[in-house]
Parts: sequence; C-alpha cells; structure tokens
Amino acid sequence: MATINVFTERTPNPSTMKFLVNKLLINGSLDYPDKESAQESPFARELYKFNFVDGVFFASNFVTVTKTEDAEWEDIEELLKEFVKGAVESELLIKEHGHQEDVTFEGTETEQKIQQILHDYVRPAVEQDGGAIDYKSYQEGIVTVILKGSCSGCPSSMYTLKAGIEGLLKRMVPEVSEVVAEAL
Repeated sequence: MATINVFTERTPNPSTMKFLVNKLLINGSLDYPDKESAQESPFARELYKFNFVDGVFFASNFVTVTKTEDAEWEDIEELLKEFVKGAVESELLIKEHGHQEDVTFEGTETEQKIQQILHDYVRPAVEQDGGAIDYKSYQEGIVTVILKGSCSGCPSSMYTLKAGIEGLLKRMVPEVSEVVAEAL
C-alpha cells in the first residue's frame, strides 16, 4: 500500500481547513453540514466525535473540516491530520451505500447549459477553496445555487458569487440576469 500523506491548506473561510490526501477519495462531492446528516458516512461520523468539528465536506482528494468558534487551528490541526491519515489508510468509508452517480444535466436547454458551465468552470475553482456549488433552479433569469463546504458561511463567498459566477453565467448564457445563493 502506498504511503498516505496529508497536507493542510487554509481556505477563504477562517473556520474551515482543507485536508488534502494523495489519493482520490470520492468522485463528486458530499456535504455533511451537521452531525445528523453524517449518519450515512462512517468517516464523517467519526470526525463529528471530535467536539470541535462543526462541518464535514468531501470532494475528490480532500476533506474540508469546519471547526467550532471556540477551537483554534493550532490546537487541533495536527490531531485532525493524523485522524484523516488513519481513516484513509484504513479505508474508512465516506458513504455506506453506493457511490455518487455520473453527472447528468436535466431541464430545458438553458438549464442544462447553466449546469454544464457550473460543473466545468465553477466547480473546479470552488473545490480549490474547499467548497462546492450545486445548481438548484433557474426561473425568469435567476439562477439559484447552493454553496457547501467552506463556501457555506464564508465571508468572501458573496463576492465570488456576484463578481465571478454571476459574471461568467451572464456572459455565457445571455438569458441569465442574476445568480443567488440559498443557504443550507
């Protein structure tokens, strides 16, 4: 078995840190924003046993952990790195039942185009910051998305949403007039 290395990376959200590993963990992403939602994930359930864990998000080769306000990264970072290393080495499951399906886009031609742009252009950039974006709906020129991982509650996420994502979609899909985020 190859040696598992874990690296940490700060995200734009000061309460969230990315724990990157040198192995693909999951195709797609899974968000467990609270302890109750983590019941299907042995990996997330174990993370939530730490009383300072306030959010868990998985994508490609990393897990993003959101800490409680009273915890300090300098006190918990090494502990979490060791936990993630051990969990990956022991192949602790991220999801008990099945894997995420291949990506399919549904809806009108405009809706499919919006989803494709979010998947191809926005998702990789957002994942670099330890988060994810999901398409929710498109009605009368307004695209609604859901922000997850470090993007949820991040101080700079609204700027990214308006200046980056909205600008991109307006240029590539003229029917789009606005992009709004729905909180989880």
